[in-house]
Amino acid sequence: MNEMRPNPSMTLALAWCIPGAGHFMVGQARKAVIFFVVLAGMFVLGLRFGGQLLPFDMSDPLVFLGAGTQWAMAVPRVLAAMAGAGAGSVTAITYEYGNTFLIVSGLLNILVALDAFDKARGVKTQ
Repeated sequence: MNEMRPNPSMTLALAWCIPGAGHFMVGQARKAVIFFVVLAGMFVLGLRFGGQLLPFDMSDPLVFLGAGTQWAMAVPRVLAAMAGAGAGSVTAITYEYGNTFLIVSGLLNILVALDAFDKARGVKTQ
């Protein structure tokens, strides 16, 4: 069967910006909603736990990598920065948990975006 598939590059770009959007484009709305709720929820929990939106700091490789993973959720990252969230409270008992949630949500979104990309290319059928 020759079914219409979305542009893989556009799917990847949208999935990078908004968690679950790539799966919505490939026709998997249920997965899209689940991915959005879970990943955005993790990101918000990270902020609520006092996690910090990390800057791209080349002098500290771990901070640089952490910032890169946070930017894997582009729209939530931008909205949080615009809202003034993510200042981070190093003295908060949950500070490291917050950072972990922020970083892991970005890492998981990379996997979700690549899955949507593969589905848009036709590599994965389900």
